[in-house]
Amino acid sequence: MSLDRGESIRLWAAIADPTRLRLIDILLSQGDATATGLAAELPISRQGVAKHLAVLEAAGLVARRRTGKEVRFAVRPERLDQATRRMAEVASGWDSRLGRIKRMAESAAASGRNRARGPTP
Repeated sequence: MSLDRGESIRLWAAIADPTRLRLIDILLSQGDATATGLAAELPISRQGVAKHLAVLEAAGLVARRRTGKEVRFAVRPERLDQATRRMAEVASGWDSRLGRIKRMAESAAASGRNRARGPTP
């Protein structure tokens, strides 16, 4: 399943922030958690964590579940897999572009060396 433009923007915005990546790492390692529990792992307030979780939730990377008075957050593995596939697609595209740029640069450098040597007798 491919991502539409809006989904892609939300995804890239969500994962562009190191704090949000750290939240995903924590949730992956310890399972679901509350914003308060996550704040204990980070140098930001519970409110700051809640704002980051809202961005991750809007991107579909985490889901909330109410358990009594607590709201617990967990990573949505299917969405994380989808995001990983999309990032791999983007990386592959960049690898192709960089390969073409490298070949062009090498060709230009070879042409420059040939011109510097002058005509062959």
